[in-house]
Amino acid sequence: MTGWGQDGPLAATAGHDINYISVAGALFGLGQDPVRPQFPANLLGDFGGGSTYLVIGLLAALLEARLSGQGQVVDAAIVDGTAHLSAMHWGQLAAGAFTEDRAANLLDGGVPFYDVYETADGRHLSVGALEPRFFQTLVRLLDIESECPDQDDVDRHPEMRTLFAQRISSRTMAEWVAVFEGTDACVAPVLRPREAARHPHMVARGTLVERGGRIEPGPAPRFSRTVAKLGAQPTDVGAGTRMALESWGIDYVDELLACGAAVQT
Repeated sequence: MTGWGQDGPLAATAGHDINYISVAGALFGLGQDPVRPQFPANLLGDFGGGSTYLVIGLLAALLEARLSGQGQVVDAAIVDGTAHLSAMHWGQLAAGAFTEDRAANLLDGGVPFYDVYETADGRHLSVGALEPRFFQTLVRLLDIESECPDQDDVDRHPEMRTLFAQRISSRTMAEWVAVFEGTDACVAPVLRPREAARHPHMVARGTLVERGGRIEPGPAPRFSRTVAKLGAQPTDVGAGTRMALESWGIDYVDELLACGAAVQT
């Protein structure tokens, strides 16, 4: 896996996630600030367009090798995978259903019923009521049926957004969670990482688990027959330095530790 790929003008050039998703055309439209794009932690490039596509490529190559008996190089470039992740947007752009402006499309905050709103206690709710029946449930539970514009009345979307913002800001996040619990309004609290680990759904599925005082993700995806299990717990930083260096065949480990180039805790 590389950032730019194994060939092309940038192949030997240094870069990081933020650079790869920039050139792949993905960063420009991210965020709801019309003035400047907002980049995510390296979930999109390194993990989404990079390692995910590397795993897909390796699995595909293994299956092909069983048929052909031949191996091959898997060129998993982060720019390629990120561009491929954006295939829906490229299709919408070609069909005239996507605009190259931030916060101006269906899934980037361009519509008021797919956005994030602040609550009375400074927390946030994510709202994703795209389909009409979900939108109707949302409006009903917000108790704004009599004053809310029609979902498809684009000209009144600014009015709708203001209405949503004012109503949601009138209660705390916990109060809104109680209102929307168990409904199909497509509303969820924006949780901090440690809060996410305590959410009933995450706990029930073991999506996030606590071991040895640390929170870590459980195995994904799930398999019905070959059930995956968590392996050994992570060690403290530096706990396995000597063992790792010696296993790599390095014979001057003591010197590295003595001068501070390596640290063994």
